[in-house]
Amino acid sequence: MQMYGMRWVSLDNLEEAKIALAQIGSDPGGIAHMAGKALGRAIKLEQVPLWVAHILKQEMLSVGGDAAVHRNVIINKVEATDVMLLGTVRQLGQLSSKILAQPFGLKKVGHDLKQLLAALEPSKTRILKCRGTELKLGERTLIMGILNLTPDSFSDGGKYYSIENAIAQAKRMIEEGVDIIDIGAESTRPQHEVVSAEEEWRRIEPVLKTLLEQVATPVSIDTYKASVANRALDAGAHMINDIWGMQRDPDMARVVGEYQVPVIVMHNQEGTNYHHLMGDMLAFLRKSIELAEEHGLSGDQIIVDPGIGFGKTTEQNLEVMARLAEFRTLGHPVLLGTSRKSMIGKTLNLSVDERLEGTLATSILGVVAGVDIIRVHDVQANCRAVQMADAIVRMQRGGHYVGA
Repeated sequence: MQMYGMRWVSLDNLEEAKIALAQIGSDPGGIAHMAGKALGRAIKLEQVPLWVAHILKQEMLSVGGDAAVHRNVIINKVEATDVMLLGTVRQLGQLSSKILAQPFGLKKVGHDLKQLLAALEPSKTRILKCRGTELKLGERTLIMGILNLTPDSFSDGGKYYSIENAIAQAKRMIEEGVDIIDIGAESTRPQHEVVSAEEEWRRIEPVLKTLLEQVATPVSIDTYKASVANRALDAGAHMINDIWGMQRDPDMARVVGEYQVPVIVMHNQEGTNYHHLMGDMLAFLRKSIELAEEHGLSGDQIIVDPGIGFGKTTEQNLEVMARLAEFRTLGHPVLLGTSRKSMIGKTLNLSVDERLEGTLATSILGVVAGVDIIRVHDVQANCRAVQMADAIVRMQRGGHYVGA
């Protein structure tokens, strides 16, 4: 019996769908009409009021899709329900257009749905301005190198505590291909010793000023203290990396806003209890994004970090790693930091100095998930692994680079 070469074709986004249809020889007008039918999406909304859920269910059915809701919605026995919109990209696009004119806050839902669908497409090449230096996003995955100026860091505490060793390490990372240098002066390992703002700045100042004089690579400051960020930015630092997403120090958003520099906002919390792991994390990061936007930052200037190893069990960290691509729905660049972390050590039963291969595996998964920046200790090895992964992942199925 003739099987006609039947096979499954993996299509992850509209661009790939268009390429596949073009290779068949479809009419360009038909390609534009059909591409969105090739991709299924599941979009979750949480705690939607009952009457809104009814409208979403009705409108999804009208465009040929569906919406999963709580079983008691049909008999009006719940006040609110989570909703899972199930349909193709084309159907979801039709839904977003239809509900833009609806009441009950549905206009906002329609607007957000359009933005979310766009965020799931491959990112285009664009320039991130960092106070006179520029980073190109979307063309390849960038590497941020970790420079710890701490005596008690979990991984390399005390190794680069002297100015000479720190500068030498920074220059070594630049030779190995790093795109950003991230300076941290307070350990964030479990049970770490809290460092005063004065002591933190005392450690950072000489290294930062020397680096800015000697290298052109953008320098990030890893701090959650607004006073340290202010001093560092005044000295010429290019961006801020806040492990508390600007939610620990109430002045941080104001400081970053005054200098209009890129900011990395990481998810963090005390303890490991969640209502919905991903839902709670995304809600936290949305609050950080709102803080940044209230102080004049927008788009690529706000970089989100899922915070692997912070406020999460090993199992929760592994789940977040498996769902990294979901952070793209926030519509901002994503940074991943897993280097030598306990998630790797506990999974593989390895000490800190034996976690390179585990780190490389997570870095490659980050590339596959579409993250923009990987934060690592071992620059050369990660650069090579990421470059190889980029050559595969960022080359569209069908023949051209995403950013081209």
